[in-house]
Amino acid sequence: MKYRIAYKKSVDKDLRKLPIKQRKLIVEIIQSLAVEPHPSGVTKMQGSLNLFRLRHSVYRIIYQVKNDALIILIIKVGHRRDVYRNF
Repeated sequence: MKYRIAYKKSVDKDLRKLPIKQRKLIVEIIQSLAVEPHPSGVTKMQGSLNLFRLRHSVYRIIYQVKNDALIILIIKVGHRRDVYRNF
């Protein structure tokens, strides 16, 4: 089963803030989530039912898995010091 990747509107702005080299790597990681939504290194976020965190260097990808609809919703991408502020 292959999942569909969906983005919140704010993720586009988050990605534009990143250095180009890091942006390309993070987009590749996000695309790989379509095949394996829970790769090694993924941590479930405390206090939520279906939010997960994936680390890449000093950057974090926060996403939600909707198993019933086969959708992965990318919620936030950013530096580790900023990404958790509104959670």
